[in-house]
Amino acid sequence: MKLHTLAPAEGAVTPAKRLGRGIGSGLGKTSGKGHKGQWARSGGGVRPGFEGGQMPLTRRVPKRGFKNHFSAEYTTVNVGVLDNFADGTVITAELLADAGLIGKIRPYGLKVLGNGELTKKLTVQAKKFTQSAADKIEKAGGKVEVI
Repeated sequence: MKLHTLAPAEGAVTPAKRLGRGIGSGLGKTSGKGHKGQWARSGGGVRPGFEGGQMPLTRRVPKRGFKNHFSAEYTTVNVGVLDNFADGTVITAELLADAGLIGKIRPYGLKVLGNGELTKKLTVQAKKFTQSAADKIEKAGGKVEVI
């Protein structure tokens, strides 16, 4: 392959429409705009969403719900997931992210939830724990550290 042989894929590039270049082109005289009317005029047409004066769909449909921008967003993980690690492991949000058990770490950090069973002694470091999660970790002989 050489630089001068590079070309776009077949059909990826279409030639520009050459308007007003005679009857034979199919785009002569009115240049594809038909006769008269709003769309034929210079600068003609309407903005997107305009429905000819009828109340637009975006305004006819009722608004629903709201997004609380001040809510605390935690990355959550269940106690049952932590059972994958070996005894004595110190579990942090970064370790869970590296293992692929959680996605990105949210602004407020890690919160451990109590769903599932834990059989290993683990030291878990997180911003928050539910009461059931803390109980299960300590019952298994582990340690809960709020950071």
